[in-house]
Amino acid sequence: MREEFARQLRSAIVTGRLRPQRTYSVPALAKEFGVSITPVREAVLDLAKEGLVTIVKNKGFRVSAVSETELDEITQLRMLLEVPAVVAQVGKLDLERLSELRRKAEAIVVAAQAEDLPAYLAADTEFHLFLLMGYGNCLLVETVTDLRHKTRLYGLDSLAHTGKLVDSAAEHVELVAQIGAGRPEEVEKLMRQHLSQVRGIWSDRPADRIKDAVT
Repeated sequence: MREEFARQLRSAIVTGRLRPQRTYSVPALAKEFGVSITPVREAVLDLAKEGLVTIVKNKGFRVSAVSETELDEITQLRMLLEVPAVVAQVGKLDLERLSELRRKAEAIVVAAQAEDLPAYLAADTEFHLFLLMGYGNCLLVETVTDLRHKTRLYGLDSLAHTGKLVDSAAEHVELVAQIGAGRPEEVEKLMRQHLSQVRGIWSDRPADRIKDAVT
């Protein structure tokens, strides 16, 4: 239960449901989620170790703020790490792994269509980490996982309500198709485009204003 609530809490932070500048009560959250106080308190302590929240003595916790500069730097790091790792796998994945990637990509679309943000985030994370695992570098996967935990998708809710989240989700299906077709140039283009657009979602900022130092 501790791990499950930590996952739910992390999702609430990344999707922007829980925001900085506000103190959250552990008992209140336990009541909202319908669980006992103990797993909530333990989950909060786990997230504090990750740097996602700060404990406020005798009051609860606050979500750690992430600056625009930090979000830009996270995007740049993900570009440097993920793009070449994915491109390197073009033409090397077997049919079984491609099929599983396609299934995971379609799960993202289903979650987007249902406007289920926690499910969308979980499916998106599962897809990207599974894709990176094919590169065979466990440290790479751990690093990207940590970078994803530091992000804040404040614009995710508005995208869901306007239907644009489905378009973003469909990019994952297209990415798998291009990988399967053996087109490294298209895969690189899609990866860069996707990461830039996601950066815009992090703070409701248009993709054309994203600072990308990776050329």
